[in-house]
Amino acid sequence: MNNLPNCPKCNSEYVYEDGVLLVCPECAYEWNPAEVVEEEGVVAVDANGNKLADGDTVTLIKDLKVKGAPKDLKQGTRVKNIRIVEGDHNIDCKIDGFGAMKLKSEFVKKI
Repeated sequence: MNNLPNCPKCNSEYVYEDGVLLVCPECAYEWNPAEVVEEEGVVAVDANGNKLADGDTVTLIKDLKVKGAPKDLKQGTRVKNIRIVEGDHNIDCKIDGFGAMKLKSEFVKKI
């Protein structure tokens, strides 16, 4: 009996080999088992191209003006324990001395 993995799309156990590819007869998904299957979901990339994840610490790469705030966020401000979310402003965080904030990942770099 073959020890083939379940389908990554529908988790079906009825996967079969077709040359170098694996095929799922239930959802018709084909994949190469030699390639790494990335998790689907929200992907955020910093200004240097590094992938960001929940809990990372980042720094701002430029001064950011904040509407309705008495002061700007300065370049070099460290932001701890970020959370990746969907949307244009894809980082949800809390900045010490400033409060809750949503940032764009293009304005930060990973430490």
